[in-house]
Amino acid sequence: MKTLRWFLIGFRFKRYLIIGLAGLILILSSILVLLKDVNVGQIQLSVAIFLGVLGVYLVLVCLQRLIVKLINIYPNGMPRKPKNVKDIGDVLYRRKILSSGPKVVVIGGGTGISTMLRGLKHYTSNITAIITVADDGGGSGQLRCDLGMLPPGDIRNCMVALAETEPVLEKLMNYRFPEGRLKGQSFGNLFLAAMCGISDNNFVQAVTNMGQVLAITGRVYPVTDENVNLVAELKDGTVIEGESRIGSHHQFHPGPIDRVRFDKESVRPIKEIIDAIGKADIIVMGPGSLYTSIIPNLLVEQVPQAISRAKAIRVYVCNVMTQPGETENYTVADHIEAVHKHAGCHLIDCCLVNNGPIEPSLLERYRQDGAAPVELDLPRTRKLGVKVIEKDLVGIHNGYVRHDPEKLAVAIMDIFKDR
Repeated sequence: MKTLRWFLIGFRFKRYLIIGLAGLILILSSILVLLKDVNVGQIQLSVAIFLGVLGVYLVLVCLQRLIVKLINIYPNGMPRKPKNVKDIGDVLYRRKILSSGPKVVVIGGGTGISTMLRGLKHYTSNITAIITVADDGGGSGQLRCDLGMLPPGDIRNCMVALAETEPVLEKLMNYRFPEGRLKGQSFGNLFLAAMCGISDNNFVQAVTNMGQVLAITGRVYPVTDENVNLVAELKDGTVIEGESRIGSHHQFHPGPIDRVRFDKESVRPIKEIIDAIGKADIIVMGPGSLYTSIIPNLLVEQVPQAISRAKAIRVYVCNVMTQPGETENYTVADHIEAVHKHAGCHLIDCCLVNNGPIEPSLLERYRQDGAAPVELDLPRTRKLGVKVIEKDLVGIHNGYVRHDPEKLAVAIMDIFKDR
């Protein structure tokens, strides 16, 4: 049986082995041609050189194909498969360079963090993403209600952003069922839910296992493994419960948010995130929804204190546009004050602010929805003890104003280098 198994393995590589064997035969033939006569003529030498060069070329092709084939058979997770030896060299070189990059901790949730991670993974592999788990809307909210698991949506987006996978696998993870009982549900969410099931309902372990399957660059952690809900208190005293309702409360009860909190007094963090914050070279908060993506992470015990004690440079990435329901008419200083108010301490060393142009047609569309570019009130921001760094960070994605992943990653790396 073992002999048959090895035969089948050899049969799988038969094309490459035949090429290699032909190369060896040609090399041997070139040697025989040279040894045929004592006095080697010009024609005889030319034939020997031709056979030898062709033989060496075929042997190298054989080795190249075998190396690529073996790596594709035994991948680590599901990475993008190399097509040739040059691709393998590029991967090894990138892994070596990226492994020496700075230790970056990003804190937030939503699409803003996953967008930033797409850029950062090209500069360092020492990335830890700390993601909020207060989401209760959409497919994540449905799984949370049906299975009692933590919401997987934002974590899935971050893992897909950090993965070096085939394009078809990324499309699969982001695929949403168009109809039936699964309508609107993401396959990636279901995948993580299944992973949670085979991990003894340990969500943190499920996230770790999924990261290994996708061969992600860095690590992704939920900020806590406790089931928590977000509650907002408006300045008029109204209480809004639920992350999804807080983000849309302007549609049924307009009014500025005074503060947000959890529906329980004490929420413990994941141990790994406190360790990562303490070892970080740079900590990045945002971009993302201020009250429903960034601040919820700071409501977890020990997290703001760990950030405050960290030796890392602490960066806040301010949103490009204000957000109806959360930050109407907010300036850069308003964002920073809200972060410090909820953290209970000073957390931000510098703030990245966009100064890039936005098309008037897009601005008009946002204005009709009640949004506008976040204004920089520089004197007030400086009084808060925060250094302001203005960069062109804007990018347009599917007709929406977003941070450009590459521009944002370069800006963050520049802050680290300047330090």
